[in-house]
Amino acid sequence: MGSKSFGNLLDLASGDLLDIPHTPRALPRVMTVPGIISDGYGISGADSDAISLPCRERKIIVANFLPLNGKKDSETGQWKFSLDNDSPMLHLKDGFSPETEVIYVGSLKSDVDVSEQDEVSQTLFEEFSCVSTFIPQDVHKKFYLGFCKQQLWPLFHYMLPMCPDHGERFDRSLWQAYVSANKIFADKVMGVINLEEDYIWIHDYHLMLLPTFLRRRFHRVKLGFFLHSPFPSSEIYRTLPVREELLRGLLNCDLIGFHTFDYARHFLSCCCRMLGLEYESKRGHIALDYLGRTVFLKILPIGIQMGRLESVLNLPATAEKLKEIQEKYHGKKVILGVDDMDIFKGLSLKILAFEHLLQQYPSMLGKLVLIQIVNPARGSGKDVQEAKKETYYTVNRINERYGSPGYEPVVLIDRPVPRFEKSAYYAMAECCIVNAVRDGMNLVPYKYTVCRQGTPEMDKSLGLSEDSPRTSTLVLSEFIGCSPSLSGTIRVNPWDVDAVADSMYSAITMSDFEKQLRHKKHYHYISTHDVAYWSRSFTQDLERACRDHYSKRCWGVGWGLGFKLIALSPNFRRLSLEQTVSAYRRSSKRAIFLDYDGTLVPEASIVKEPSADVISALKTLCSDPDNTVFIVSGRGKVSLSEWLAPCVNLGIAAEHGYFTRWNNSSDWETSGFSDDLEWKKIVEPIMRLYTETTDGSNIEAKESALVWHHQDADPDFGSCQAKELLDHLETVLVNEPVVVHRGHQIVEVKPQGVSKGLVTGKVLSRMHEKENAPDFVVCIGDDRSDEEMFESITTTLSAQSSSISTEVFACTVGRKPSKAKYFLDEVSDVVKLLQGLANTSSSPKPRYPSHLRVSFESVV
Repeated sequence: MGSKSFGNLLDLASGDLLDIPHTPRALPRVMTVPGIISDGYGISGADSDAISLPCRERKIIVANFLPLNGKKDSETGQWKFSLDNDSPMLHLKDGFSPETEVIYVGSLKSDVDVSEQDEVSQTLFEEFSCVSTFIPQDVHKKFYLGFCKQQLWPLFHYMLPMCPDHGERFDRSLWQAYVSANKIFADKVMGVINLEEDYIWIHDYHLMLLPTFLRRRFHRVKLGFFLHSPFPSSEIYRTLPVREELLRGLLNCDLIGFHTFDYARHFLSCCCRMLGLEYESKRGHIALDYLGRTVFLKILPIGIQMGRLESVLNLPATAEKLKEIQEKYHGKKVILGVDDMDIFKGLSLKILAFEHLLQQYPSMLGKLVLIQIVNPARGSGKDVQEAKKETYYTVNRINERYGSPGYEPVVLIDRPVPRFEKSAYYAMAECCIVNAVRDGMNLVPYKYTVCRQGTPEMDKSLGLSEDSPRTSTLVLSEFIGCSPSLSGTIRVNPWDVDAVADSMYSAITMSDFEKQLRHKKHYHYISTHDVAYWSRSFTQDLERACRDHYSKRCWGVGWGLGFKLIALSPNFRRLSLEQTVSAYRRSSKRAIFLDYDGTLVPEASIVKEPSADVISALKTLCSDPDNTVFIVSGRGKVSLSEWLAPCVNLGIAAEHGYFTRWNNSSDWETSGFSDDLEWKKIVEPIMRLYTETTDGSNIEAKESALVWHHQDADPDFGSCQAKELLDHLETVLVNEPVVVHRGHQIVEVKPQGVSKGLVTGKVLSRMHEKENAPDFVVCIGDDRSDEEMFESITTTLSAQSSSISTEVFACTVGRKPSKAKYFLDEVSDVVKLLQGLANTSSSPKPRYPSHLRVSFESVV
């Protein structure tokens, strides 16, 4: 389907659409030799990797914002920077070895004048190992506040712009800014990368196109990506006009990380439905085969920096604030909520549930308080303002109805809260509730649990003994990323206000012993799965995913954002028409084997009859007495005989070789295997049952086989049903002389021993017996069953004792892993090849004595 998604925006940043200044490439202390890039369909040569100077291992962390705080001194006019200790990006290095150098690439949170950028760049790199992108302010606004916050972020949280009042419609100018910003990030990374040593770890949905830019420039770059937001279901994601560009951007990575299996499952479903990709588990790792490359998926929720949080708990200010809060709410139970002000955090639903709790349990009046801390909104827009207005209205209404002198049921803290104060609230709250309707991860429950555990120094300040029991209770929405990890939590549906109210009541009335058990379980998990563990685990898997980078040959194909990298065997190359025709001319006896569907006729074509060009070429090739030409197909003999009737001397092997005919005048031969087809009476009712329960599936009945097709069924359901059908048939047919085979969108049952490889072996052996052994063999096919032919040709020719040196051209259609040595991109290329051979066959050609022929090694 055509797409107006600006797939050719690769060089947008330097074009006329957005005026972006050139990004300086050279930075201190780092030397690279840039690779060579072609603007055409393919990149010249097989690779464009940079040649880098050896150095110690480095990690390049790329995120929207640098882990820095910056402020310009109003008196001196000088910029002052400091590390942002609250940034998770800063603490990723805790999981790296001490020898690892870490470089951060991202934007500053403050605008720096163009005249100051060179000086600031030098300072940032030398003092903090940071590289700032310096995205122009107008572009950054459209990129971050526009496309990221108004389009990607709502969509990834399941909000569709059904009407202008609820979300922003797709805006192509914002998309252009997103492309431009990602291009600037790519330029900055290219300026510091050392290809041999560096691993690049990209973070979050702001930079989903960055892998495409980097992979296009450096084919063997080591790329990891972690998505910190939810990934929506395919029904939601597919509404995005630029869906394929972003999806392929992620697939240009070596490893893609998600917080939960739900997010990974939705991503895999999109890959299946939109790109036709299949995944499998490889020794416990989920992997996608994408154009010869293996893209791994990792599922691991991020952790927190324990040391940072514990150091805040040890501050005297924290202990003092905690004492103050305890005194203020003495005799009351406190439920705590800490959320950003946005529409997905479920603030109003949480407050309504608390109101319902007070209605259901009047005895709690005066004894129970909900303290809601509101963090500043990360985005802007009318949705945020509406959420804020509704929250304030609901809080005021509840306090007016249920409050009394000295008692305020809901305390709303809507101001910047210092870290020590927030930690004090965590430490004193008996229960913490996170009621978001959708959230990527949310680390509030982790922080709450650690603060409830406390520290020895904090206990000392409060006069507590170190062995005093620790308790905590959590009420968490089932739609947030951390919920599956904390198995002792009370999970709720945030939309069910009554159930949330009951859960909050259960949490505060739970026995101390149960609270201790739940707290102990949570604290053990959180303390052993901190940010260092998360970082270390991800980078280890990234290293594992990149091990085979130099064992394959790479081709870059596609324009702009449609760029894809194909990785195949080093010996795998395009079949040259000139080389093949030249070998054809030199030969005296030839064997040509051709698959049908996907080779002579496009797989997706509704018309299955061969074209006039195919028939003409086959007729010419068959008319040459020195040629033996066979169509080897899984199709039935009736349809093949009808479609290929004009080719009188054409051999046909139907139903994968169960039936064979050498030409139109000869009789059909069977394979010689069991003619007992009684097993069909068992198989057909089972397949019919699955057909009735799987919309879009159908049964193809052949004389020797039965095939269940599900290409028109729902991709996920069809695949699931195919697996179930395979297991079912293998169980009931265990004592029958058949094999059950699962191919691309099919499940086939056929007699044992029948294969396309048997046909090629049989034909070549018979030619050898008649002393017509070929010195030229062409074999072309496109799917798994054709791999049997490629292998059989090599095996058969190697086993024959002959002085003839045979040139073999085993070729697969499409660039993909294969036992063949050659490839052609599509059916039209196969037709051109056959026409070239046919033209050679119909014209006079020189004959050379055998001792003058050039000998080629037969390699498949």
